[in-house]
Amino acid sequence: MDGATGGFASEVALMASRSVWKGFIRFSLVSVPVKAYTATASGGGISLNQLHKGCGSRINYKKTCPIHGEVKADEIVSGYEYADNQYVIINPDELEKLRTPKDRAIDINAFIPQDAIDPAYYSGKTYYLVPDGPIGLKPYALLHRTMIDQKRFAFAQVVFTGKEQIVLLRTIGGLIAMTPLSYASEVKAPAEFEPEVPKVEVSPEELKLAKSLTDAMTTDDFDMAAHKDLYSERLHKLIEAKIAGQDVVAAPAEESPQVINLMEALQKSVAAAAQKSGKPAKLVASSSEVKAKESRKRKSS
Repeated sequence: MDGATGGFASEVALMASRSVWKGFIRFSLVSVPVKAYTATASGGGISLNQLHKGCGSRINYKKTCPIHGEVKADEIVSGYEYADNQYVIINPDELEKLRTPKDRAIDINAFIPQDAIDPAYYSGKTYYLVPDGPIGLKPYALLHRTMIDQKRFAFAQVVFTGKEQIVLLRTIGGLIAMTPLSYASEVKAPAEFEPEVPKVEVSPEELKLAKSLTDAMTTDDFDMAAHKDLYSERLHKLIEAKIAGQDVVAAPAEESPQVINLMEALQKSVAAAAQKSGKPAKLVASSSEVKAKESRKRKSS
């Protein structure tokens, strides 16, 4: 088992980071030479392969030529079909020569409020930009400090991954990070779905309880590193158990949540959150007490 699991562990070892792009951040006449690294760590997840159910052999996806059969990666080139089955070969060096100085720059168009762009436009990818050589250290530090002091992000354009993109530059710790954005035409407007969310009135008591629950669940020292991928950990243990020939035991079933009155659910949630956080619970009257109070008001009037 030790040899098998040791091999499994080696599959998820992280590789040394390599920059994926080099160029400049440019705002007006100031240029900052930078290189970009992907912010997302690779290799940490668990990948499952597709197998043939009958014999357990791995399903292969081979790149083949109709004349010569399977080909190696270094034998594959890029080409453009200008007529039926007629291609012109485009080499990477030729593409590199097409890049103008402008294509090598992240051109800042404007410094904007930090909440000016809704996260719905974020692509989900982030790149860390770092100075490329000693000459970039001071202008990088200047831009970083200015964005913090001014409480601004930067909206920019850049030719990246073979196409022109709009991006958002923001400070994260001591770095400047770049997040590609979707164009407005690529994001569906909320109005398209708002008819499915009709206006519903909430009572003052319900709102007060919801705010109390928010207060009880509020933290000022949130730590992203404290949140682990528990599913991957369980999957890892499952794989180790099956390698060792052990039976897989299902996780204990949890009780299904009981459908109760909204006020009662809020009351119980506030109490539970307050107990967990150690904060005092600020409760309002229960739903039955609210109804009784309203009834007394009607009778007295």
